Amino acid sequence: MKKLLVIILFLGIQFGYVSCSKDNDSSPEQPLTAETFLNVSYGNNAQEKYDLYLPENRSTEKTKVIVLVHGGGWTGGDKADMDFLIPYIKLRHPDHAIVNINYVLADINTPAFPNQFLDLDAVINKLTSEKDELHILPEFALIGASAGAHISLMYDYAYDTDDQVKLVGDIVGPSDFTDPFYSENPDFPFLIAALVDENAYPPGTNYAAVLSPALRVSNNSSPTLLFYGNADPLVPLSNATTLNSALDNSQIDHTLNIYEGGHGDWANVDIEDMKAQISAYVDTYLEVDN
Repeated sequence: MKKLLVIILFLGIQFGYVSCSKDNDSSPEQPLTAETFLNVSYGNNAQEKYDLYLPENRSTEKTKVIVLVHGGGWTGGDKADMDFLIPYIKLRHPDHAIVNINYVLADINTPAFPNQFLDLDAVINKLTSEKDELHILPEFALIGASAGAHISLMYDYAYDTDDQVKLVGDIVGPSDFTDPFYSENPDFPFLIAALVDENAYPPGTNYAAVLSPALRVSNNSSPTLLFYGNADPLVPLSNATTLNSALDNSQIDHTLNIYEGGHGDWANVDIEDMKAQISAYVDTYLEVDN
């Protein structure tokens, strides 16, 4: 009998009826480890780069993305200027991915608008197209400072047709170029003309209006956090109140914060308050389902 069983087992192995290996076992996949990719290219220009921080245990079902957009008057600055937020975000939101972007800085040959809005669009499109490879869910928070806040607001209010952006953090972003603070400056028409690619807009476009986020707010705009200084020499407080009123009128969830000081040079307690409020908005509008 034993010999017969051995023969049957031998024949089963030979013809594939019996398997002695574990190759067909459905072993659970190993959890993903955290990864960092620096200076990822998203376009042909050398400045079109971003840093990507992917958390461990990420997945296409839960891992949403926080995008940081630096300032610098549309002509300067670097993504390194936003690095101070990364340790805080990693600590407070360990299940989110972080993207810290550069965009092509404006110069005499390269206008800022709409190119910098389109750079942000290219980043979001690239991340969306690679969602399966990166194991992310392409829903976004935009956190911008100064010119980066302007770019973030404009992107959400005018370019985010698929509603992938779920909240905007506006840190001292210019929001209304029709404000007398700008419009009554005799140099302003030359400055804005230098920043605009006229070929990208219809003839007769009012650039000051079309590039003002406060004038582009709609019912489709995302929840927005506003942070401004009461003695800012670059962005008047009236820009904050105009944007605040526009969000009120469109019934968009928002909070206006006014700190003592200028263009982001606030007390540490105010900076920490700003971080905490951004974090609370992320918890509310970019929640990760575990």
